[in-house]
Amino acid sequence: MRSLRLLTLSGVVLVGLTGLLASSVQAEVCRGPIDPSGVQLEQQQQNGVNFMFGGIGWDESCAIQRIGGYNLHMTFSTGRANEYVPDVKVAIQGPKGHEVLTLDEAGPIVLTRLPAGKYVVVTERNGHEVRHTIDLRDGGVRTLNIHWSDAS
Repeated sequence: MRSLRLLTLSGVVLVGLTGLLASSVQAEVCRGPIDPSGVQLEQQQQNGVNFMFGGIGWDESCAIQRIGGYNLHMTFSTGRANEYVPDVKVAIQGPKGHEVLTLDEAGPIVLTRLPAGKYVVVTERNGHEVRHTIDLRDGGVRTLNIHWSDAS
C-alpha cells in the first residue's frame, strides 16, 4: 500500500494557501484510475450535517479527494514523515457553542457539508488539541490540513 504525504512547513499546522498546495499536489498524483474494490466510502449524517471520512490506502484516498459537494475538507497528518492518521476526534461547534458534529476515530480525510455560518473546529489526537475558527458564510469551500508534530 502506498503512503501519501502532506506538505508542511517546519512541522506546524497548515491552513489556507499551503493547504491548497497540498491538495493540488495530491490531486495531481491521483489522476489515474481507481480500483473500486479498495474504496469503502459512505456518506453519513449527524444532526442534519452530511459528512464522509476515510482515505485509507491509495485508491480510497484518491477517491475521497475527487468527491465534490462538501464545503469543509479536513486532512490529518502527524510526525516528521507527515503520515496520514485515521484516529482523530473531531468536534464542530456552531455559532452558539453547541456541537453540530462529533466524530471519534475519524480521518485521515474528513469532508462535511455544513450550513452557512461560523464554526469552531476542535480536533484532538493523543491528547493534543488543535482549534480553528472557520467562516462558511460566503458559500465557499474551506480546507484545513491539520498536522501534529508528535510521532505518537
